[in-house]
Amino acid sequence: MSWDPPLEDRADAGRRLARALAGYAGRRPLVLAIPRGAVPMGLQVAEALGGDLDVALVRKLGAPGNPELAIGAVSEDGAVLLHPQARVVADDAWIAAEVERQRALLRARRAAWALRPPVDPRRRVVIVVDDGVATGATMAAALEAVRRRGPAELVAAAAVAPPDVVERLARVADRVVVLRTPPVFRSVGEHFRDFSQVTDDEVARALARAVTGHAPGTRPLPSR
Repeated sequence: MSWDPPLEDRADAGRRLARALAGYAGRRPLVLAIPRGAVPMGLQVAEALGGDLDVALVRKLGAPGNPELAIGAVSEDGAVLLHPQARVVADDAWIAAEVERQRALLRARRAAWALRPPVDPRRRVVIVVDDGVATGATMAAALEAVRRRGPAELVAAAAVAPPDVVERLARVADRVVVLRTPPVFRSVGEHFRDFSQVTDDEVARALARAVTGHAPGTRPLPSR
């Protein structure tokens, strides 16, 4: 079995994803990055393909006592997607409270990043990007939220995901593009040399750059 060296960082993963998605160049795709980690990747994809960048505001629902264990996800519009076994580990009261906690965080993020109104995905190629997909709950919730709004084509794109999750996403998206599908999946971070946390400031700067063509506080370089 061949061994692939780790991806350098999220920007490197974004450039590689952009090459894998090169067929969408010229079609002005809408790239929706799942924050915070996927935003640097989404910026690379949007710039390479000549598309627009926005965020897919979705949060996973954590299990009682283990917030990293996803039992489902909630999108900004309030749609909830639960794992089939969610009620084995959490009762309805816990789930309702967790949904409200995560929706409050989504509202706070929209305010903190001074986001413009969401870009309309109707009749557009939409590429939903994440840095890594473990259970698939967050990505699936994002895809289903977009699907309800009538895109022309819906693509799921990620740096890494287990093969069984890729198969599940293929039932929700029209196409799934993943750089790495390790048969033994332990964590997303092990596939990156640098998997440091993406900050709110980095997200805000990336989104501003996508709108203006340059980071806030700077000016575009003069053309030669």
